Amino acid sequence: MGSRSPSRKKRTAQRRIESAKKGHRPSFSLHDWSKEFLYGMFEDYKKGLSDFHTFTTEFTSEDPRDSVVREIEYDEFIKLDMLTEPSLIRDIPLREGWSAIENWPKLLDPKTAKVHKFRNCKFKCGEDDDGHKIKIRLKYFSSYIEKNRDDSPLYIFDSTFDSDKVCKSILNDYKVPSLFRKDLFTLVSESRRPPYRWWLLGPERSGTTLHIDPLATAAWNTLIKGKKRWVLFPPETSKRVAKASSFRYRGEDDEASQYFMTMLRRLRRDAKKYPDKYPGLKIYEFTQNEGETVFIPNGWWHAVLNLTDTVGITQNFVSEQVGNFDAAWLKTRTGRKKMACKWYLQLEDKYPHLAKRAMELNRRDNFKMKYDPDSYREKEKQSRDRTSNGSRRNSKRARKEEDRKNADSP
Repeated sequence: MGSRSPSRKKRTAQRRIESAKKGHRPSFSLHDWSKEFLYGMFEDYKKGLSDFHTFTTEFTSEDPRDSVVREIEYDEFIKLDMLTEPSLIRDIPLREGWSAIENWPKLLDPKTAKVHKFRNCKFKCGEDDDGHKIKIRLKYFSSYIEKNRDDSPLYIFDSTFDSDKVCKSILNDYKVPSLFRKDLFTLVSESRRPPYRWWLLGPERSGTTLHIDPLATAAWNTLIKGKKRWVLFPPETSKRVAKASSFRYRGEDDEASQYFMTMLRRLRRDAKKYPDKYPGLKIYEFTQNEGETVFIPNGWWHAVLNLTDTVGITQNFVSEQVGNFDAAWLKTRTGRKKMACKWYLQLEDKYPHLAKRAMELNRRDNFKMKYDPDSYREKEKQSRDRTSNGSRRNSKRARKEEDRKNADSP
């Protein structure tokens, strides 16, 4: 029998995409995915953007000097000992020789993707209502990128690519930027820490909704191909204001495209008209181009919209070099109680000054950990001792059995 016809393959890709859509947004019909016709308005939206846009209740500016986002050239970046402000860092992939520059953009081309070694790899492109991952093969997703007209398209945002024997080669295509390599969360096991590394591939109008990164982690995000639009709100901004919840009208959602193209504009318009309702409001927008790395400190609200088809990589981390240890400890001790205990024991061994700081914070707040490090250490010692004793008993039993066999031999 011959291979399947192109039309049959096309139908298979379409079925897979439709199945992913229904799983990700079960309340939507397939028609609902494009009901706002944002596809038709997107080019006009992009034409109105400047590289930087700063809004406050006192002034509006497109001058980069008025933005909180710091622009950093690579030669300056590698000399830094500390970085605590939002930043746009140039040329890390190029200067550090990432093979991602050559390898990843090909995956946006359906003709290349369907014969690529990743073609049958399944990547996460959404979640169902129960939080279960929705995955799709790359060869199907690449054809979707080319032809979609959805208001808020599916977006590959995958944190488990390293568990696939083929896809884990993505790890060889990039390096963690030098200043961000001392991730203190690496002291706990991969299974214990929350997801922290994502490979990103998606069409224009896809993106991530407004959020703060978990456990007070900071993040870096490197774009290999395309353009992204970012918006940042300082940590003191209320959730209600940052999410522009009051400006989400009936029938609209708060996906990235709708948020950037309508809700954010309404928020700025209302704040300009009624500044007293928004004391101290600051909104920072900017465009990230290919080859640039965005650094987001812990606690900052941020959302991202893909202005073109894009591919990139992002990681969350905790480091003394970005000044988020204290905040991360406070979040982890309440949000990940057992992880906090294990993390503390590793800090005590590898970074005793940070373990001391963690205990100082606990005493300051009169905080008692659910899993006491001293008790946990003793339990682990007892467990190791039992394992060791069991191994010795097994070894002794094996020697006796060997002696018996030798004695029975003629």
